[in-house]
Amino acid sequence: MKILGISAYYHDSAASLLDEGHIVAAAQEERFTRKKHDSRFPRNAIEYCLGEAGIGMESVDAVVFYDKPLTKFERLLETYLSYSPAGLSSFLMAMPVWLKEKLFLKSTLKKELKTFLKSKKSKMPRLLFAEHHQSHAASAFFPSPFERAAVLCLDGVGEWATTSVWLGNKNKLELKWEIEFPHSLGMLYSAFTYYTGFKVNSGEYKLMGLAPYGEPKYVDLIYQHLIDLKSDGTFRLNMDYFNFAVGLTMTGPKFHELFAGEPRRPESPVTQKEMDLARSIQVVTEEVVLRLARTLHSELQVEALCLAGGVALNCVANGRLLREGPFKKLWIQPAAGDAGGALGASLSAWYEFFENPREKVSSQDSMQGSYLGPKFEDSEIRQTLERLGAKYEVLSSEQLNSKLVELLEQENVIGWCQGRMEFGPRALGGRSIIGDPRSRKMQSIMNLKIKYRESFRPFAPAVLAEDVEEYFDLSEESPYMLIVAPVAAKHRTAMTEDQKRLFGIEKLNVPRSSLPAVTHVDYSARVQTVHKSTNPKFHELLKSFKEKTGCGVLVNTSFNVRGEPIVCNTEDAFRCFMRTEMDYLVVENFLLAKKDQVTIQQDLSWQKEFELD
Repeated sequence: MKILGISAYYHDSAASLLDEGHIVAAAQEERFTRKKHDSRFPRNAIEYCLGEAGIGMESVDAVVFYDKPLTKFERLLETYLSYSPAGLSSFLMAMPVWLKEKLFLKSTLKKELKTFLKSKKSKMPRLLFAEHHQSHAASAFFPSPFERAAVLCLDGVGEWATTSVWLGNKNKLELKWEIEFPHSLGMLYSAFTYYTGFKVNSGEYKLMGLAPYGEPKYVDLIYQHLIDLKSDGTFRLNMDYFNFAVGLTMTGPKFHELFAGEPRRPESPVTQKEMDLARSIQVVTEEVVLRLARTLHSELQVEALCLAGGVALNCVANGRLLREGPFKKLWIQPAAGDAGGALGASLSAWYEFFENPREKVSSQDSMQGSYLGPKFEDSEIRQTLERLGAKYEVLSSEQLNSKLVELLEQENVIGWCQGRMEFGPRALGGRSIIGDPRSRKMQSIMNLKIKYRESFRPFAPAVLAEDVEEYFDLSEESPYMLIVAPVAAKHRTAMTEDQKRLFGIEKLNVPRSSLPAVTHVDYSARVQTVHKSTNPKFHELLKSFKEKTGCGVLVNTSFNVRGEPIVCNTEDAFRCFMRTEMDYLVVENFLLAKKDQVTIQQDLSWQKEFELD
């Protein structure tokens, strides 16, 4: 049985394909269209999934959408009525879209799916709808290495649920309880994302990265006025301060009065106030997550926890959960946001709707390292590079690794495009930009000359899985870069008294460890453990780097620039390479040096094609 999962029409559209319960392929639409967070019907992602399986739509048994639009529409109407007459402008803006497209989504989907059929006589696959948090829960539990586990889903909002608790057992998920809209931890965090001048649904990473530069001076205000947090982790928001339920903004006048000013204007300088706000909401978020986890552990009496939903991408909170939470084991869906809902919807159908048994669970999850996107053969790569007029050399794997280690030692920045593309928001050594973590200038070079983004944004270390405890206070695997852990004490650099007195962004240029490019100002790092079983090429490069330098760690950041999705194919990679100050590009065994390429005018007007976040 082949099941196609789809998420679309909100943000991060995606598609996934199962064959007899095995994950064949999964990808976000943005990677193909080059429009970040593309919400449109995932036509290209579906075409890729079908092509990866070598089938047409006629061979698909069922298509599953990741939420129930009629239930969501019911929530919108009830919310507008309960807040009436406030929110009229928002209502008038939302209704035409719903009445034209979303309310009749079943018909819209059938119409789109029919275009994949070879003839009008071809049989349409069965069309099913999962609930939003059911899709999240299924994406978290069914690929996990656990036969039985608690599942916690935290996001902005699905149909009604914003927080949901499930018990996963073999091939079943049982909903235990939930918190409903408008009381949402995801919306609370996004309100601060908006207020600090970043874009909602994409700027939350920035807010988390900014937090270590600030002080938690607003925590008491948040607890006193914005959120009523109970000892068991359940909560209610004071909606007098927010505008997201019925308005066109996240925060309202009372929120702005509480924090003494209007929201920061996007692209304006980040001040200490924004840093302190970021730190404060991060502290509150972590406390909510920890309290919820303790309650789940007590109620469900299990030792493993699975996480999904946008809040599950808060890797600082995840790190605290692992260190301080009551669960012995933690597994987080790498595509925890709405894109992962496509995969969860298909898994829910396979196990729960069609009642297929879950195969014996192994100690390794079934996500295949999240390398579920397209890869490209040498003939395709060569053809593309020739068409683009690129100058390249082709090396054996041994020659390539030796050359790359030499280049990395010389502080060169390298675009690394290998194997299948990652599914989810993190680059994991499939579509990455890599560098030497021992370099004191690498973070600044990558942020300002490669990524064209704020200087404070941290980079992640990719470390040989077998060496993780050598460098970090982390004894568990972290293959999906979703856990922040402290740098091991022996690698830290003590600060002078003068350095300790530095405040805010002044802390940035103080080296904190023997790995300054990946060590944040609080001596933490967002760790990715690299495994030979899932990414042998990246593992081998790290191994070669360690043999030459004694360091089994590399800087790993996503292969893209600000405002653009992670690159998908050779042409995307070459374009990004040529329009930044990247030094080298490697696509499989093809190596390109910037100095060898035909000089092109440094034209950054292409950035206008994308919505800068």
